[in-house]
Amino acid sequence: MSLTHFDAQGQAHMVDVSEKPETAREAVAEGVVIMSPETLALAQGGAAKGDVMGVARLAGIMGAKRTADLIPLCHPLPITKVAVELAADESLPGIRVTATVKTAGKTGVEMEALTAVTTACLTVYDMLKAAQKDMRIEGIRLLSKTGGKSGEFRAP
Repeated sequence: MSLTHFDAQGQAHMVDVSEKPETAREAVAEGVVIMSPETLALAQGGAAKGDVMGVARLAGIMGAKRTADLIPLCHPLPITKVAVELAADESLPGIRVTATVKTAGKTGVEMEALTAVTTACLTVYDMLKAAQKDMRIEGIRLLSKTGGKSGEFRAP
């Protein structure tokens, strides 16, 4: 198997997608921020910096839109949808973050979905770090993707 971001000489390059057809594409990613039950209660009840979940949702959306600025070989894409959901999960305890990103284009939006989740998780950490510095960001992964030459993927 060859890696698409390297040429025959092993040098990094942006993949040429000019000949690929535009297709509807969607990617869903998830991650969690593990914290104490007390910190989770702060996140749900409004911490000193305000609405933790609302701010993190906006940060995730902004992160998806800026992916090409952060990841060197990503193509700037016309994103048609970004939805970031944050949910308190007392079984962790923590906050579960899920991002769905859509486009109609020549390349997928997996990186945008992963960036949305990562940015939202980092924002949760930032807003709650005064209460708990040993929170953990875990399990950031692609759940699914559709569209494009490689077709459908669903995480096991």
